[in-house]
Amino acid sequence: MDLASITEYFTRYGAIAVFVIVLLEYLNLPGFPAGIIMPLAGVFAQRGQISFPMVMLLSVSAGLLGSLMLYGVGYLGGDVFLKAYTKKFPKQRETIEKNMEWLRKKGCIGVFAAKLLPAIRTLISIPAGALKIKLPQYILSSTAGIFIWNLVFVGAGYFLGDAIFTYLA
Repeated sequence: MDLASITEYFTRYGAIAVFVIVLLEYLNLPGFPAGIIMPLAGVFAQRGQISFPMVMLLSVSAGLLGSLMLYGVGYLGGDVFLKAYTKKFPKQRETIEKNMEWLRKKGCIGVFAAKLLPAIRTLISIPAGALKIKLPQYILSSTAGIFIWNLVFVGAGYFLGDAIFTYLA
């Protein structure tokens, strides 16, 4: 998905587009990079096409929903998935086990920290589910991390406005 397509969706569908596109990004689907989606939503807020608090509410809600869906995948089938993955890619077994141990030790603090790291932030939900981190704690730590991540990117779009839009184009 390119910038023109995303802009068209934002223009045509407004708040619904923000929610759906952010949800797809948090589901870690290819073609939905936060570095474009979040600042663009901020630009639309800066232009008055949607309120900044509404963008934040929609983007955090969509991020949490996507994270919960991946948490559910991990919770219901994480062990099977990880065993199949490490069987297919045995060289990655040690790294995966090391990272799972780190998450097991850090728990919700690990989930929060991971939500602030590119590439890891969307994927951390699957191992968190596989480790059966308690759902209320997972929701709290995920929401906090998602809020901060989205605030930085949406805020950048809002405060830099058209300059960031021109840069992304």
